[in-house]
Amino acid sequence: MRFVDEAQIQVRSGKGGSGCVSFRREKYIPKGGPDGGDGGKGGDVLLRARVDKLTLYDLRLTKNHFAENGFPGKGKGKHGRSGKDCIIDVPVGTLVLELDEQEQKTILADLKEPGQEYRVVQGGRGGKGNSHFKSSTMRTPRFAQPGEPGEEKRLALELKLIADVGLIGLPNAGKSTFLSKVSAARPKIGAYPFTTMTPQLGVVSLDKWRRLVIADIPGLIEGAHAGQGLGFQFLKHVQRTKVLIHLLSIEDLSLEDPLAGFELVNAELQGFDPELAKKPQIRVVNKIDLWPEDKLEQLKEMSIENQLGLYCVSARDALGLESVLETAVRETERSHEI
Repeated sequence: MRFVDEAQIQVRSGKGGSGCVSFRREKYIPKGGPDGGDGGKGGDVLLRARVDKLTLYDLRLTKNHFAENGFPGKGKGKHGRSGKDCIIDVPVGTLVLELDEQEQKTILADLKEPGQEYRVVQGGRGGKGNSHFKSSTMRTPRFAQPGEPGEEKRLALELKLIADVGLIGLPNAGKSTFLSKVSAARPKIGAYPFTTMTPQLGVVSLDKWRRLVIADIPGLIEGAHAGQGLGFQFLKHVQRTKVLIHLLSIEDLSLEDPLAGFELVNAELQGFDPELAKKPQIRVVNKIDLWPEDKLEQLKEMSIENQLGLYCVSARDALGLESVLETAVRETERSHEI
């Protein structure tokens, strides 16, 4: 199934059923009074967040979602049945927005919890039957209420993955390899640009009580915040994360300015969302197996002396990954405390 994180749909609740005009007609009771029943309520349209839904792909295929109309009332005081609700299942992390005629968006709900529901349109009330209108001056009311119309809205749905940690970096920084080594996720891995074409989620279990959900985001390039490459489309998926693990291949690192590669991606984060750029960030230099030992020691000494906070790892050989994960756990727990 394709990973689809945006969809537009039309929703409409059911109209209420009409009240009934009826009079009691029984043997030996020549002048029975009004006994028309009420119409049933129209069905609602609800959105429900489910953990087993991973994409909005189904909603790209089915755009119209209508609830059932309420049924009309009947004689002998019989009320009409209410219309069935229309329940739309969406992934956890779906943002619900209403679209107006000018394509302006208004946020209606943020479905961040499993099982969370939001009633997006409410069904119309059923009309009252003529039995409600009998009075001392009106013994035979020959009218009843019509049901109220339903509501209709056009919605834009945007999925933002729920993860503790966002994995970011330039293309071919080794993010997919990192994720595959620390979790059971099996993203596509290859030595060419944009190996990761869609966000990937991996669950890391450090021990019985501690767990991290990591989102691997496609590689960012210069101009990503303005739509260059693939990063812009998926940057929103790291907006919910608490911590960022920023990977840089040692091939893209210079001892003259070790942070230059990190700063390029950080500029794209800043351009997309300044709040995203403020998130706690763990800087990781990957593929250390490509450098000679003496040059690598020089980098480590420079990091300590200048307090650069660099973690040197080889995701391919699973070297140094535990320290990165332990730091990510501490930063995640700290974010909960704030």
